[in-house]
Amino acid sequence: MSKLFDEVRIGNINLKNRIGMAPMTRSRALKDGTPSNLAVEYYGQRASVGLIISEGTQPSDDGQGYTNTPGIYTKAHIEGWKKVTSKVHSEGGKIFIQLMHVGRVSHPDNTPHHRQAIAPSAIAPNVEIFTAQGMKQIPTPRELTEGEIKDVINEFRLAARAAIEAGADGVEIHGANGYLIQQFLSENSNHRQDAYGGSIANRSRFAIEVAKAVVEEIGAERTGIRFSPQGTLNGIEEGETSIDMYHYLIAELNKLKLAYLHVMHFGNEPLLQEIRKLWSQALLVNRAERPLDKLTVDLDNELADVVTVGTWLIANPDFVKRLKVNAQLNEPDRNTMYTGGAEGYTDYPFLNEEHD
Repeated sequence: MSKLFDEVRIGNINLKNRIGMAPMTRSRALKDGTPSNLAVEYYGQRASVGLIISEGTQPSDDGQGYTNTPGIYTKAHIEGWKKVTSKVHSEGGKIFIQLMHVGRVSHPDNTPHHRQAIAPSAIAPNVEIFTAQGMKQIPTPRELTEGEIKDVINEFRLAARAAIEAGADGVEIHGANGYLIQQFLSENSNHRQDAYGGSIANRSRFAIEVAKAVVEEIGAERTGIRFSPQGTLNGIEEGETSIDMYHYLIAELNKLKLAYLHVMHFGNEPLLQEIRKLWSQALLVNRAERPLDKLTVDLDNELADVVTVGTWLIANPDFVKRLKVNAQLNEPDRNTMYTGGAEGYTDYPFLNEEHD
């Protein structure tokens, strides 16, 4: 696994290793969306990875989908994130804040204004979402007007500025997992007949315009973007044009010279190889459920510059050290991933604690 511990340059920063912490919702922010002091400890504990990508962070009230997720659009949010980024930097780490607008994957019970969710088209995803009253069916969203689309793009711009003000090294635009950007990309969630729907170029327009707005605000070297090609999370079906769409979309985004592209990979190996050829900057690859002994496969095959891991880092704050000394990993507690306070969040043991 020696390649994992090599330095690599991403945008305008050097990472001390090629291990990234994948963005993972933990639902432990304060009610107003400000990261808690526990979040400061949580991210600081994991700063030995080359790059931390934060949990999905909403750019507006409309962007929130789940309970107790953080925001990055108020002064309180910025001050809360400053504590997180300062702690990560004091521990020698780097952190990008992920900007996540969920679009239709929401429920009025989960948002501060209790409004109907917004989306490219008024089409429900036909899935359930967790609320304080338990699991509920996601309601039909309201279709955005073209003017409102411009407003949402500006929300991404302002959130990126706020993230940099909060001390983040950059931002990752969330274009994956069935959230707003992927809703524009996908045939089953975008039935628009205007400039943002229909053709591949039109369905890709929102993603490209968001990326351009963020780049204009904070610079390409501080901007990453994440996609989950052919993923079906949250009721998404990209359709028969999916592969052609990613060929077009990634080629267009490549012109912006972003810091990185982050791919959540679902097994289409030829597509991953094509993405690598189309993309000139750093490529981050995440493979869910990948066995530990396969962690470096994409590095070894030169398909990735950084590999991102999720659940292992929830349960093992000192994951990098455990890899280096071939130590046993803690098992994650699935029951505490999205609930509670310190339990299952900041109380996983470090190696030295286990041997005391």
